[in-house]
Amino acid sequence: MGSSPPVRRRRLGAELRTLREGKGLKQEASAERIGPGWDKSRVSRLEGGTLGIKADDLVKLLDLYGVEDQAKRDVLLALARAGARRGWWQTYKDIISPAYAELIALEADAKSLRSYQTLLIPGLLQTAAYARASISAINLASTPDQVNALVEVRQARQAVLSRPKPLEVWAIIHEAVLRATMGPGVMRDQCQRLLDLMELPHVSIQILPLDAPPHPGMAGGFTVLGFPESADLDVVHVEHLANALYVEDAADVSVYSSAFEHLRAHALPFDKSADLTARIKQEQS
Repeated sequence: MGSSPPVRRRRLGAELRTLREGKGLKQEASAERIGPGWDKSRVSRLEGGTLGIKADDLVKLLDLYGVEDQAKRDVLLALARAGARRGWWQTYKDIISPAYAELIALEADAKSLRSYQTLLIPGLLQTAAYARASISAINLASTPDQVNALVEVRQARQAVLSRPKPLEVWAIIHEAVLRATMGPGVMRDQCQRLLDLMELPHVSIQILPLDAPPHPGMAGGFTVLGFPESADLDVVHVEHLANALYVEDAADVSVYSSAFEHLRAHALPFDKSADLTARIKQEQS
């Protein structure tokens, strides 16, 4: 997955392929009608997500494919801009994987993030000490300098919570995560961090108790990223030890969204989640 094209570029390519096929055009015919500099290979790479596109060229394609709906045009233009933009995380390209860079880019573009975690506090909610402890444990081959840099990245990601239009985060965290042993004072401070975040209007945190009945989250953690252009562009991120999976098919994304709704119902209400977090914090003191 690490060498695959960026998610947003893949989505744009898939949309353009669907539009072209809807008009009954072959790739060669599309290239010929667009004009000089275009050929079948360029159309193919664009639709495959391996090539970006400038706004002017995209407008030509949309005109060719007869896309008159301004809302749809705006969505596709937004995808093109997102696919071409370089972010602050490019500075760390030597230490973060392409899949991780893609997650950071998606967080930067997203309007909402819904996360269920069974083993870790979500990265956007972690203290620096918690990040360091977890990164050191997971990245066994990393040097101290690399760990420091990865902690910097994780902390920098959290800027999406304080931007002018902050990312709307809804996190469901298994109680076992709060009871993990992470080092002296680490979980106490992390619990306080969660309590502080619970006060923010755009952050919702629920705790799934140890005695919760069987639920869809037993299959593992996941994150659903939602975008302002269209719900059809939502993406699911599933993290693995060495890499990550991005689920993009709308039907599959819907399965995860439904699972999250079930988990919300099984998790403690916000006030009881805060009470439990505070109690666990006291136990860590």
